[in-house]
Amino acid sequence: MAGFIQIIEYQTTRFDEVRQLGEDFREQVKARGTAPERVTVTKNRDRDNSYVTIAEFASYEAAMANSNDPSTQKFAEAMGKLCDGPPNFYNLDYVHGS
Repeated sequence: MAGFIQIIEYQTTRFDEVRQLGEDFREQVKARGTAPERVTVTKNRDRDNSYVTIAEFASYEAAMANSNDPSTQKFAEAMGKLCDGPPNFYNLDYVHGS
């Protein structure tokens, strides 16, 4: 079970490109061992071109190791260029679930 969750909310009219960029990046971080335990991508039914990505990590420390990796920063810059504005980030400690 994840101990830390990062949510990235963003708008884009270029979702297919964002998705491909994300899939390519995930393969890179898997090879390095810094990938999230699970990634879920969702589309908002009520707002056109609005998406939320949920990345689950084993711990805050694991998430920060991923975030501080230069390739993650390069990915974030590339993704930002495909978005219609800056993304919103939510950093959440896991508390309870059933």
